Amino acid sequence: MIDAPTKLTGLRPFYVMEITKHSKRLEAAGRSVLHMESGEPGAPPAPAVRAAVAAALDLPQHYTPSAGTLELRLGLVDYYRTQHGVAADPEAMIVTMGSSAAFILAFLGAFGRGARIAVTRPGYPAYLNTLDGLGMEAVEIPVTAGAGWRLTAADVETAYRRQEFEGLLFASPANPTGAAVTREALAEIVEVCRRLGVRFISDEIYHGLDYRGPSASALEFTRDAIIINSFSKYYCMTGWRVGWMVLPADLMDRTMMLQQNLFISAPTLSQVAARVALGERDYSEAQKALYASNRQLLADGLARFDLRAASEGDGAFYAYVDFSRYTNDSLSFCRTLLDEVGVAATPGIDFDRVNGNRFVRFSYAGTRATIEESLNRIGDFLSRR
Repeated sequence: MIDAPTKLTGLRPFYVMEITKHSKRLEAAGRSVLHMESGEPGAPPAPAVRAAVAAALDLPQHYTPSAGTLELRLGLVDYYRTQHGVAADPEAMIVTMGSSAAFILAFLGAFGRGARIAVTRPGYPAYLNTLDGLGMEAVEIPVTAGAGWRLTAADVETAYRRQEFEGLLFASPANPTGAAVTREALAEIVEVCRRLGVRFISDEIYHGLDYRGPSASALEFTRDAIIINSFSKYYCMTGWRVGWMVLPADLMDRTMMLQQNLFISAPTLSQVAARVALGERDYSEAQKALYASNRQLLADGLARFDLRAASEGDGAFYAYVDFSRYTNDSLSFCRTLLDEVGVAATPGIDFDRVNGNRFVRFSYAGTRATIEESLNRIGDFLSRR
């Protein structure tokens, strides 16, 4: 595996991928590995999704329009109408190769070279690495366990007064903490960004996986924000690499030109699958119910070891756990946990380059059996220390 660099800035490995890579080597050697490291559902897409793709296999797989098929974009219009009560314009949408491509398009479409973009810490590591790769600068706004890992409008304004930035990228629910802000708090964040002249980018890829109630979209409060979403999490389609953006009018032309040249279009079959997935929310809600059960199972199990998630999480499917009583080196801890007892988890330094050495993230998107056996193995592992 790649060693952790001492620098706190610049391009760094995506450590969860390193953990997964090592776990595959162990499995190839005959070892049993329980996977709680990856942020992806264990279930396949809904049966109707798979059937639609099978039926489309004999059709020509040409490029679609760069913005995505009209059928899918109209399906997204219906999604925003039914889930968020807003009228979205299909001509303001771009279907992307997952949210990863959408982040690149958002950064390049809305900002110039060297732009400063604010993100929360802890947060998704690809934010920092993508910004660094594009020659932009991340401004980290720390959020704390005491505040439930939730960002506030006051946090944004304080950070801006300390160091100005052109954009704010914010996820609710968030990775790795599962923290989600209320509808009112999101409206306040949108408003402070408007007042400061900061372009707001709303990462909504965990929408639908909010255990408190319906997720609020920034599109409910403004048409000036960049909205990013994906079929990966709620719709169980990580490997299909399909997501979407809703863009302000002033960014659409430039972002479309970037899409045409960088990606051409999202995969045709994935768009077929995505269109059907939008109508299969009952299936997705059934998966969410399993995650909620797993969430409680994991919380109860960790409590047996006097461990608790710093926040049980309002949404997504992660527990961000303080392991400081056992380690101050989460990368070494996760490597040893994998090597000794075959449990794959993600070191907190993936999400927080300053304080993440005390934390480990577990995904509970897999099966109940995986979590039960993982807890048994973690118990054995901790008893030796």
